[in-house]
Amino acid sequence: MITLTSLGGAGTVTGSKHLLEADGQRLLVDCGLFQGLKRLREQNWQPLPIPAASIDAVVLTHAHLDHSGYLPRLVKDGYRGRIHASSATSDVAELILKDSAHIQEKDAEDANRHGYSKHKPALPLYGVHDAERTMELFSDVAFHEETRVAGGARVTLRRAGHILGAATVQVDWKGTKVVFSGDLGRYGDATMVDPEPVEEADYLLVESTYGDRKHETRDPDEALGDIIERTTQRGGTVIIPTFAVGRAQSLLYHLWKLKQAGRLGLVPIYLDSPMAINATDLLCKHLEDHRLPPDVCSASCDIATYVRDVEQSKAVTADRMPKVILAASGMATGGRVLHHIKAYGPDHRNTILFSGFQAAGTRGRAMVEGAKEVKIHGQWIPINAEVQNLQMLSAHADADEILRWLSGFRRPPKKTFIIHGEPNASDALRLKIEDKLGWDCVVPQMMEPHTL
Repeated sequence: MITLTSLGGAGTVTGSKHLLEADGQRLLVDCGLFQGLKRLREQNWQPLPIPAASIDAVVLTHAHLDHSGYLPRLVKDGYRGRIHASSATSDVAELILKDSAHIQEKDAEDANRHGYSKHKPALPLYGVHDAERTMELFSDVAFHEETRVAGGARVTLRRAGHILGAATVQVDWKGTKVVFSGDLGRYGDATMVDPEPVEEADYLLVESTYGDRKHETRDPDEALGDIIERTTQRGGTVIIPTFAVGRAQSLLYHLWKLKQAGRLGLVPIYLDSPMAINATDLLCKHLEDHRLPPDVCSASCDIATYVRDVEQSKAVTADRMPKVILAASGMATGGRVLHHIKAYGPDHRNTILFSGFQAAGTRGRAMVEGAKEVKIHGQWIPINAEVQNLQMLSAHADADEILRWLSGFRRPPKKTFIIHGEPNASDALRLKIEDKLGWDCVVPQMMEPHTL
């Protein structure tokens, strides 16, 4: 008998942690940070309901912060098992976790220096040393090959197409087959491969980020080109809050295509994110994880001027000539993009261009929904710039694409758990699956145990 409990990523789109328990052994699939709403972020500071040291193994679907970002805290709290992931996920996780640790240390330092935290002193959730110790526990798992992990479970990865290394995870344990979708990518995406089908599962956990909507079908090159051209023609700059892994590289490819088509003229393009720059290098290392041929991969990565150090970033901000700046983070929750929004957000000539899902409680969500000011580094910054969101560039499958992936199963799972979505999205997907496929579905609550 296996018990499934979601310690995160249920009823919300962040903090994914799904615990399988049987005969005193524990397997954790994903180990993400909560982001967005304050009540969710505060859960990062709450101890898990089980000791970290009692977990036998961790398996990652992919390396995005909401799926991997709690790992250094888990290690800090005593976890000593292996962390199983695809090779590309291991490489990407090293970038993301060390960057997350650095940002948390710096944010705590800034908060203490300027006094804008109610905590005295403000402390990071974990530090760079914890991230480095975490990376020592990673074990690469090949796609399509069954791998045995501590506790006796057997794990099989298939490509999910979401970002480099992203996988669906099949766990065979105690005579039961449990499949986790992770984050599913798009079909026919310009850069990433299609999600691979899975033929059977006794139990399925499927994401629902966009479970209540369909993506816009407008050509992304046209939409991106139009926004950049009208902004620069009025003397403005386009600020693109960018997910450093996946979205930044996709945007560079679309910008390269626009340049190849003779558009954008001499408009400078800057990639102002050391992590995104390093992730861009990984794109050409892991050619098997995406669609781009080697020459196109290299060319699209060279379309931008890379901004690595802080002084260079400040110089880009100070230069008020029309340009395009890609900077992390994608939901404007931290990183260098905040300095650019502070500088360019108040001017109506500029554009703040989002390119995907904005979680509730983030600055990105607030701006997309029309907020006229946002709080950054303790200051309220007016937002007079044009704000747009190109959701067709999302790396998440929409409702129809999720159903397309589900159609690959030869028989219905005994039960399908709808996870990793805001309540409306999860419930909308539940209704779609029940109506179109006739499957038995449930939207689990966090900390609610289910016997498999």
